[in-house]
Amino acid sequence: MKARKILLIEPPFYRLIKSTYALCRYPLSLGYLASAIEKSTDWEVLAYNSDFSPTADFFNVRHLVGEGFLEYRRNLQNPSHPVWQEIRECIVEYDPAVVGLSAKSSTFASAGIVAAITRQIDPAICVVVGGPHPSSVGAQLLSCADLDIGITGEGEETLPDLLRTFGSGSDLAQVQGLVYRKNGYAVSTPKRPPIDDLDSLDFPALLAPRVLKDYHRYPKEAFRSVLATRGCPNNCFFCGSRNVWGRTVRFRSPGNVAEEIRSLQGMGIGPVHFEDDTFGAYPAYLRALCRGLTERCPGLEWSCETHVKLITDENVAIMKEAGCTMIQLGIESGNNRILREIRKGYTIEEAFRACEIIRRHGIVLETFFMVGFPRETEETLRDTLKAIERVECRKVIYSIFTPYPGTEAFEWCRAKGLICNGYDPSLHHHQSPANNFCAALPHTVFRSIATELEQAVDDKNRLARGEKRKGAMDDGPNDQAHPRLHT
Repeated sequence: MKARKILLIEPPFYRLIKSTYALCRYPLSLGYLASAIEKSTDWEVLAYNSDFSPTADFFNVRHLVGEGFLEYRRNLQNPSHPVWQEIRECIVEYDPAVVGLSAKSSTFASAGIVAAITRQIDPAICVVVGGPHPSSVGAQLLSCADLDIGITGEGEETLPDLLRTFGSGSDLAQVQGLVYRKNGYAVSTPKRPPIDDLDSLDFPALLAPRVLKDYHRYPKEAFRSVLATRGCPNNCFFCGSRNVWGRTVRFRSPGNVAEEIRSLQGMGIGPVHFEDDTFGAYPAYLRALCRGLTERCPGLEWSCETHVKLITDENVAIMKEAGCTMIQLGIESGNNRILREIRKGYTIEEAFRACEIIRRHGIVLETFFMVGFPRETEETLRDTLKAIERVECRKVIYSIFTPYPGTEAFEWCRAKGLICNGYDPSLHHHQSPANNFCAALPHTVFRSIATELEQAVDDKNRLARGEKRKGAMDDGPNDQAHPRLHT
């Protein structure tokens, strides 16, 4: 067998949409996996974000749903695109025994291309894929012939176990959380329990100078992501988070979170951004975490995404005292019937009150809106347009409803005939113009109204940046990739 070397790859997505788009951060998935491999195996590891560029444009919604989508589809079929050549060169130069891919449903197509490139270079390289998509579809991912093994659920224990198995020649059946082929058939091993002690995990950014390809090209803010919890207590109709993290929320201790942030500050990194599905998750933990940050990380500035129900004057005051400067709030729809059906647990009136509380405390507000839910009508879509126009915030983050495989929404849409056999995940992501899962609206009608919404979002965001309306693409750095594309 080759030298014990594993190459972890984040497949490209943004760079396929536009040459000046990029994922300008060190993905936490790669960071946690690299740290776990370094800590508990004798394998050498290199992490490679193939979707990275040191600078990138602001995302423009109309480009994402227009020419950018067409370019994305073309580049999936274009073997001469620079990103595929870069990936090929990296694999050849590093010469790994194992290539590990992190795949979301939106990046599964490009992950398959990376697997094929790997197979062309050396058929002996074992290609392992983990992340949200394998956790959602299980053994179905092996329909891609160039993938050897899938990891379901969290990978920080499973991947090191798998690497030790390669070294010892043991049976893969002994490793929990795998799907693989045996005698031509797909085999699944027992599900691995979620990691109970999150404090036992090493801090991802600490190892980056040694294991991240092109580390010196990354800006400091590329390492500002922090996870304080795994899992979400909410039960949104469309969310696939539970397929990876489970339904039970697990918490890092406030002291452990503060220790990681202090290490980031020591590296010259700040502000930080919490990547939790719902920051704080519950009021008691939110307050304990904020007290820990106040006591141990003086001068810290940070941002997060949280739930409308957690926004109270008391909670926001505590967050502000702890250094919170920006909150992202998922409003999603401007129509109360839609909000009930997708189980958000609040009304549009409550969402606007939460926005007012955040702004009253002097904290910057960004909002998420999503359109195209299965039971949308022209009226409900226009209610969302009105809400977008009304909300006072720095940025609106726009998404089109996407039923990802393995979610309740996917099964509902399939039962209603909105998803047919041959569903291609590469066609459907949160800015895909191919999306229309509205049972009552023809595609032309939905796209017509969605185009109005997209124009309103781009105009609002441009004005919030102090720019005049213009037809050309926005210029400037994109410091944080669109979260919904990487859910």
